Amino acid sequence: MKFSKQHLYIIAGLLLITACKPEIKKPTPTHGTADFSRYISIGNSLTAGYADGGLYLAGQQNSYPSIIAKQMQSVGGGVFNQPLFSTEQANGSGYLQLTGFTAGGSPIITPVTTNLAIRAIEPVPGFGNVTLYTKYSGDIENYGVPGIKLEQITYAPLGNLNGYYERMLPGDFPTNTTPYLAFITAKPFTFFSNWLGNNDALLYATSGGAGDVLTDETVFAQLYGLLINTLTTPNANGITPKGVVATIPDVTSIPYFNTVTVGAIVAGVQKANPSVQGIYINALVSGTTYAPRLATANDLIVLTFPTSMIGTLVTTPYGQLPYGLTPYSPIDNQYVLDANEVALTREHVLSFNNTIRAAAASKGLAVFDAYTFLNNVKESGLIIDGLGLNSTFITGGIFSLDGVHLTPRGYAIVANEYIDAINAKYGSNIPLANVADYHGVLFP
Repeated sequence: MKFSKQHLYIIAGLLLITACKPEIKKPTPTHGTADFSRYISIGNSLTAGYADGGLYLAGQQNSYPSIIAKQMQSVGGGVFNQPLFSTEQANGSGYLQLTGFTAGGSPIITPVTTNLAIRAIEPVPGFGNVTLYTKYSGDIENYGVPGIKLEQITYAPLGNLNGYYERMLPGDFPTNTTPYLAFITAKPFTFFSNWLGNNDALLYATSGGAGDVLTDETVFAQLYGLLINTLTTPNANGITPKGVVATIPDVTSIPYFNTVTVGAIVAGVQKANPSVQGIYINALVSGTTYAPRLATANDLIVLTFPTSMIGTLVTTPYGQLPYGLTPYSPIDNQYVLDANEVALTREHVLSFNNTIRAAAASKGLAVFDAYTFLNNVKESGLIIDGLGLNSTFITGGIFSLDGVHLTPRGYAIVANEYIDAINAKYGSNIPLANVADYHGVLFP
């Protein structure tokens, strides 16, 4: 009888444990106060899914708006069409591919040049060559246009100067006159995401301050206000669209400016010539005045700088001199965003973000603070779905091979940040994407 009682007690205990087992309930997906039946995305290359230095099919399919739209399906989201390249021309504009490593561990990055969607290259007097891509015909919800600036949204000739935008338009080069703002609002929509404005700082920065200009802060404010007012105007169906906007990242925090460093270059030179004190750059003094000086850690060297040029003899007014090693043969401006240019860029980004936050607040829109988020990633990294991620070039998992745009995994992370902002603002419960389902840089 003693054994039987113990047996009964064990069974009773097991039943009690089973009965007390917590029940995990998943929140029911809901759209909250937002209507996701026609979601459109507005922005530049980041919105289009640009990666690895190009726009191609696999990148488009993993754009952050397409990931958001997929997650919206469970809360009433509608069809989300993108201007995809065909499978026969899947490599689009061409892109970069990691094909191996040197004996010293440096990555070997090779351009992909087959199965492109380039239909022509047309010269435009006073502008340069415009690459035209195979036309897309069909509905569009992803209006991301690589290269577009906020300051160009009302510029009628843009469709003849930007091949990515030209391929979306029904007209052919050079007859297009449809401004971007008019194009994206031609059909009614219920919800939008907007990440325009990056290129108004980024293009200046990536050119080393030599090939572009920062958008005037007042012009930015005027055009951003026009954009948001237009997007939130009641449409033909009487619906006032809701949306989410993103701030502009600190463009100087990306791997493009933090992989090839002044310290690393100097250390490499000193191995061969210990007497070398540093490298010389042509740095901004004030206004448009530049002067040569020794580079410091506050000067940012671009990822594409050919380090093999350092020390090679170049022709100067003072004779043949080693490139980058004298004040008479400084590194070209296009390869360096010097400390004063960095400060100028950051100043404009902060101003742009004040404009973005104020415009969003005036219309009750959700905000994804990309500036703070990506700076935190650079400083501390993050762990998602058991994955350790950071901003390190190639191995960090977030940034693609161009050091500017994101990997599919990076785009999935950004998509989730947008979704969190939407859910918090509108009381919706859009499920997050599984970041582990998306890859980082592909290794050979």
